[in-house]
Amino acid sequence: MKEPLRQQLEHGLKQMGLHYSVEVQQKLVHYIQLIARWNKAFNLTAIRDVEEMVSKHLLDSLVVQPYVEGTTVLDVGSGAGLPGIPFAITSPDKKFVLIDTNGKKTRFLTQAKIDLKLDNIEVVHQRVEEYQPMEEGHRIYFDVITARAYAATDDILSSTAHLQDENTRILVMQGKLDEQIGDERYQLMESHRLEVYGLDAERHLLEIKKI
Repeated sequence: MKEPLRQQLEHGLKQMGLHYSVEVQQKLVHYIQLIARWNKAFNLTAIRDVEEMVSKHLLDSLVVQPYVEGTTVLDVGSGAGLPGIPFAITSPDKKFVLIDTNGKKTRFLTQAKIDLKLDNIEVVHQRVEEYQPMEEGHRIYFDVITARAYAATDDILSSTAHLQDENTRILVMQGKLDEQIGDERYQLMESHRLEVYGLDAERHLLEIKKI
């Protein structure tokens, strides 16, 4: 089953102008097969069919990957690892923190990290508002913060405010476009309409920064 899924993935990636090695594609497929296996007991995602996961999970995450710059990335409300794990697989040079309050989901993320040999991932089981990362006594601010189907835009901005500095870019993934930002400390830098191969639904990305 793995090779047909990889070929499906490769075709979708090509249609979207994305190119990854066969080894990376195989790891991406291994990841959604892990989701499918764990889904039977842990209900990680409403999507049960692994072929559907290619477009609705992998391609829907990777369409945003070209906008992920910098070296440290926080994936808020990561759930089953979306988009954090596809990003980590395709960007081994970046460091990703995947945070979620659901213990079952963080257990899956920890196992996925082990099975996929992703040394560039840290899994955090905590409310993001309480997360205070430190390094050598200094507060850490992230280059990029991503959120996919996690919360309303203003809630994402406020709950992660202590993890941002003036260089942090917040990437909010949306279905229907909503460019409203209620917090005057933030500015919408750009919005993008995204085309996801095999997905007949609206997809947008907001790029936001502190003023």
